[in-house]
Amino acid sequence: MELYELTFSQIRAGLLEGDFSSRELTESVLDRVERVEPAVSAFVTVRERGEILTDAEASDARRAAGTCPGALCGVPVAVKDNISTRGLATTCGSRMLKSYVPPYDATAVARLRDAGAVIVGKTNMDEFAMGSSNENSALGPTRNPWDVSRVPGGSSGGSAAAVAAGEVPLALGSDTGGSVRQPAGFCGVVGVKPTYGRVSRYGLVAFASSLDQIGTMSRDVAGAAALLEVIAGEDPRDSTTAAEPVPRLLPDTGVDLTGVAVGVPDEYFADGLDPFVAEKVRDALEVIRSLGAKVRTISIPHLGLGVAAYYLVADAEASANLARYDGVRYGHRSDHAETLEDLYRMSRSEGFGAEVKRRIMLGTYALSAGYYDQYYLKAQKVRTLLVRDFERAFESVDAVIAPTSPTTAFALGERVNDPVSMYLSDIYTVPVNLAGLPALSVPCGFAASGLPVGLQIMVEKFREPVMFRVARAYEHAAGAFPVPSTL
Repeated sequence: MELYELTFSQIRAGLLEGDFSSRELTESVLDRVERVEPAVSAFVTVRERGEILTDAEASDARRAAGTCPGALCGVPVAVKDNISTRGLATTCGSRMLKSYVPPYDATAVARLRDAGAVIVGKTNMDEFAMGSSNENSALGPTRNPWDVSRVPGGSSGGSAAAVAAGEVPLALGSDTGGSVRQPAGFCGVVGVKPTYGRVSRYGLVAFASSLDQIGTMSRDVAGAAALLEVIAGEDPRDSTTAAEPVPRLLPDTGVDLTGVAVGVPDEYFADGLDPFVAEKVRDALEVIRSLGAKVRTISIPHLGLGVAAYYLVADAEASANLARYDGVRYGHRSDHAETLEDLYRMSRSEGFGAEVKRRIMLGTYALSAGYYDQYYLKAQKVRTLLVRDFERAFESVDAVIAPTSPTTAFALGERVNDPVSMYLSDIYTVPVNLAGLPALSVPCGFAASGLPVGLQIMVEKFREPVMFRVARAYEHAAGAFPVPSTL
């Protein structure tokens, strides 16, 4: 087995035992990037090889001296391109920020550096995190490593594809309406959206501020948990971070689920769910039952309203957040404007892609006089109903389990001209963001097409250890996903 094929758990054990060095691991990863990037296009920026290997060697020296700061020391990590990295371009997949090089690190990135992680580069994404397929990137689409004619999901498709393809063992993404979990499900990796406020948003380029959250990706549950432990915690530079202490997210409780109550909402198994996806999710639930969990049917009555509410709330916040890109202060500035009005109009028209423009217009309309109560306010009321639905569910169960997405990865170009169909691919993930809950997607097998299927595990706010316990128990029984041999 090549080093790039190892899961995080195997990497951690191998580094501790001295079976290989961080430099050797990083060289294997970088060689893999060179081989498969022409087919996958997961990265938009890869740091200079010499710089990356220097960081790996520094980690080896710290390990030899007994001063390694933790489990991520010497482990290669990729970062989604909407998370600020000092001295490394952060484009958000947009022409608007094609030349932007941040002078500072996001808090999550600073904590990665402090932990000794080796940052490989920045991963591709839907422009400003607006999309479900990675086809909205101004830098071109990323492709699914399991079938390069398919999408990797979005908006964190680059991070998911990089992990799935063996280009890095760990990656950061961001999740506003499912942008970590949906691509994780499509690419057969573990993807985690933490509780809103668990991870600092300082340095995360804003899309929808009440929904955005940095999340983690790995080929195994242990890696996603270890990465989250490092980046989580209160941050004085982000007033929305919670003062909750960060517990050990993957407690050593074995793989027995006795005493854990799992709820399965009827609404997640309604029309529109691919039969092969439903079959694999039900098979996974039987495995979870066999591990001692009590599985019962529950209801999330307002689930069907989630997509409509989400796209009103998210687009309204996007309209406000993206107003700053005006061609004056920063971002793309048109060379053809003759008046101030021309400068605003032309800079934004040239800098933003079609999907971003669509969402800005929808959000501005929803906030406009005469329509605020009819659309935005009503969407916030639906959001409250979803919060109450989940609160009632968690009165009787410890975790809610459902499919991550109603289908497997769809073909490139299949939905790009059908926004409604594209938006509905997030129908199972957006309710969690509206409610501020943590959720995780773990691979649960392959459909008949040979494409991965994702199992979504949702828990109460700040109860991530329960989520990871269930996911690890299932993964232990089912086995971690391999790196696709097709590449």
